[in-house]
Amino acid sequence: PVARSSADQRKGRCGRVANGICIRLYSEEDYENRPRFTPPEILRSNLAEVILRMIALRLGEVENFPFIDRPADKNIRDGFNLLEELGAITRTDGKKGPSRYVLTDRGRTMAAMPIDPRLSRMLLEAADRGCLAEMIVIASALSIPDPRERPSEKEAQADQAHARFKDRRSDFMALLNIWREYHQAWQERRSMGKIRKYCKENFLSFKRMREWRDIHQQLAAELEENGIPMPEQRPGQDSGEGFTPLYTAIHQSILSGFLSNIAMKKEKYIYRAARDREVMLFPGSGLFNSGGPWVVAAEMVETSRLFARTVASIDVEWLEEIGKDQCRSTFLDPHWERNRGEVVAFEQVSLYGLIIVPRRPVSYGPIDPETSRQIFIQSALVEGDMKQSFPFIRHNRALIDEVQEMEDRTRRRDLLVSPADLEQFYQERIDQPVYDVRTLKQFLKRRKSDRFLRMQQEDLLRTAPDRELLSLYPEKISLGNTVFPCEYAFDPGNAADGVTIHIPSDQASSVPAEAVDWVVPGLFREKVETLIKSLPKAYRKQLVPVSNTVEIIAGEMDRTMDRPLITALSQFIHRRFGVNIPASAWDTSEIPDYLKMRLSIRGPKGEELRSGRDPVILNQGVSNAVDPDGFQSAREAWERTNVTGWDFPDLPDAVTLKGAKGEKWVAYPGLKVEKDDSLSLHLFRNQTEAVRSHRAGMVRLFAIHFSGELRSLKKQLTLPRQLDRPARYFGGAKAVESQLYDSFLDGLFRKDIRAEEQFQQHGEAVRPTLVDTARKKLTAVVRVIEAYHESRSMLYDLENANRTNPAAIRFLSDLRDDLARLVPENFVSLYDTDRLAHLERYIKALTLRAERGLVSFEKDRSKAQEVEIQTRRLGELLNELSASVSADKRQAVEEFFWLIEEYKVSLYAQELKTPVPVSPKRLGKRYEEIRRMA
Repeated sequence: PVARSSADQRKGRCGRVANGICIRLYSEEDYENRPRFTPPEILRSNLAEVILRMIALRLGEVENFPFIDRPADKNIRDGFNLLEELGAITRTDGKKGPSRYVLTDRGRTMAAMPIDPRLSRMLLEAADRGCLAEMIVIASALSIPDPRERPSEKEAQADQAHARFKDRRSDFMALLNIWREYHQAWQERRSMGKIRKYCKENFLSFKRMREWRDIHQQLAAELEENGIPMPEQRPGQDSGEGFTPLYTAIHQSILSGFLSNIAMKKEKYIYRAARDREVMLFPGSGLFNSGGPWVVAAEMVETSRLFARTVASIDVEWLEEIGKDQCRSTFLDPHWERNRGEVVAFEQVSLYGLIIVPRRPVSYGPIDPETSRQIFIQSALVEGDMKQSFPFIRHNRALIDEVQEMEDRTRRRDLLVSPADLEQFYQERIDQPVYDVRTLKQFLKRRKSDRFLRMQQEDLLRTAPDRELLSLYPEKISLGNTVFPCEYAFDPGNAADGVTIHIPSDQASSVPAEAVDWVVPGLFREKVETLIKSLPKAYRKQLVPVSNTVEIIAGEMDRTMDRPLITALSQFIHRRFGVNIPASAWDTSEIPDYLKMRLSIRGPKGEELRSGRDPVILNQGVSNAVDPDGFQSAREAWERTNVTGWDFPDLPDAVTLKGAKGEKWVAYPGLKVEKDDSLSLHLFRNQTEAVRSHRAGMVRLFAIHFSGELRSLKKQLTLPRQLDRPARYFGGAKAVESQLYDSFLDGLFRKDIRAEEQFQQHGEAVRPTLVDTARKKLTAVVRVIEAYHESRSMLYDLENANRTNPAAIRFLSDLRDDLARLVPENFVSLYDTDRLAHLERYIKALTLRAERGLVSFEKDRSKAQEVEIQTRRLGELLNELSASVSADKRQAVEEFFWLIEEYKVSLYAQELKTPVPVSPKRLGKRYEEIRRMA
């Protein structure tokens, strides 16, 4: 029974009326306020198809068409934009009249197909990609309401029946699964009644399934008419994991039609969609809890919020190719890249406001020639950061070195022009778009000479140096009866700051210590002034004004250097000023290091044996302290200093010594590196200390042996300039390079070699591999630093993105701690080259874990528990280690540690592979084997 409202009675909108209950779906007032007629379809639908048909039928400009119910201008613009996105229309250039839209070849075919332009675009793309049979099924399914039914009274049964159709990767593949099973059922039953029953049992709409088949047949026929043959249906289904070839082809075709419906994961099932919209995956989707980082949707529906329906996971790398006309590129951080020999920028590609390529290095020269030219001049020419040298650069560098050497000698930094002046020099002469090595070569070839780029000294000097002043800083100085070369450095805080005198070791003892006090003439006045100012007030006030006193001393005092400077000063001041200053009054501790001669004692091959500012190193020898147990006499027989080559007998592992009273003890000979870096032969009482010292001594001895090769090789072991900032994690580039050089030497030469023949054989065997070994080590270190920096940056970005999520912050903080433990500050010296290669992989695995762990904490927690079992086992093994444990067991425990790292790779980043099979079972077996070892 139905009761009529008063409005119904007045308007006669109801037939028979009887007593009963009236259930109102809306109020009478709401009903009265509704429009009398349904809005015309043209005002409710997408105009893209209408516009496509009008252009195909040549009905004139859409804006001028006399619609009965004219659509809004925005809807017309949206229609044109969609057709441009699909590549169906293009705008003419307007040379023979006003510009207008015309159909492309693809657009003509699309206009002939009686379906939404998005779907027709997908079909054409599928024909090119070889998946047309599957795409016709999907396109026809998208043309009808979802055939799956979910009655409220049987929701659980319906969900269970539909579960087998779902695909965790794609709702489109779920439609294919329905189609395939339905057709299999049709082949088996061949009866409308049975098919109707099948649909009812599987909660599928029989009517919609039949409509789906009809549209499928119509589309196939339409394609045939347009010269696109219908391919055979593929047997089976695409059940592979990840993006298989068929999956890729299908979803690239879908993207061609729904490119503006892409979205990037923000958190769990919330995505950031194109044009800065936030969208949620529809709860009924098979991807609701398993969506990938990027998805595409067939429709965006706004109800309580914006939902993405019928979605699929996609690979972001597909987007740039498919949406190339819609992509927008931004170029960031243009800079000079030394290894590539060109100016490079990072290209950021966005599609509808979503960044699909964050940082891709590209050549910036063709993009912005003028900016690139300026960067090239600044970095490559002025700063000299070029891998390939040119004659004019070498010429200019030599001139700059000459001027800088003048500055070092005179301790000033105002002779050389500024980098801006050097840049201006090149700017005026290079007026062409030169931005890399290739264009520079072409430019020089056209000019036929590089002479116009060669600087003269006047181009580099702010003011001409005083030649008389330069003569006070000689290149050589006489100490005693011998002349020695001088080297100048103006680098306060550096050990070599000031004047360094290079003295051959065989002439060191002939240099009178008193001569070292006098320094070079250019620093004499300043040193004297410092000494006078350091005097007690009682003496100093008798010599004021100090500047005048210094002038008199510098002009009149004899500088024969045959006595200490302090003695000569006291005598001259007493004779000239009548002031008697005792030697104890002079305070030399106040003299800056650069005013003291730095002595560098050199070996026969020019290598530095020891250095310092104390003249005692000129006659450095063995201590004469007495050893009460008689050990001293043995040391005198065995020990020697200043070892610069294998000029001593072969060394036994141990020697038995006999005391004056017949007592015996064992001593252990070996090399020892002294504090001043010189090498000596030493007798040890402790065997462990002897072996450790001797191995370090062998490194030093081989370094002396290969000093020529290592000097040039060390210059090559430098980090690329772009790693200056990442290297700060490990103490800076200089610290890393120092570790790199030392660990390279240790890896080759830290041996317990005790015979000259063995020493020579090892040296000859290693010599051909020096350069290759060093490069491999450098390459491995560079890759680890790059991977570490990338991982740290990614963790930082993820922390910023999840700063309101405490669980995510804790998770990322733990991973950052794991990264620091895996790659400590001394990782270069800690790991050999082979291990460094694996280290890079472990870092990448940790990075992937961070990305995937944020998607599903539960999965990560489950895997972490498996790792924790193995970590506890490792801790037990470490606790069992003691001094009595064999070296084999120690090695086995270390290998077990690395097996756990490989196990992490297999759990968190399977695609990175592991060099050896690893599993909980294998780890457990290995753990038991190690425990049984002695």
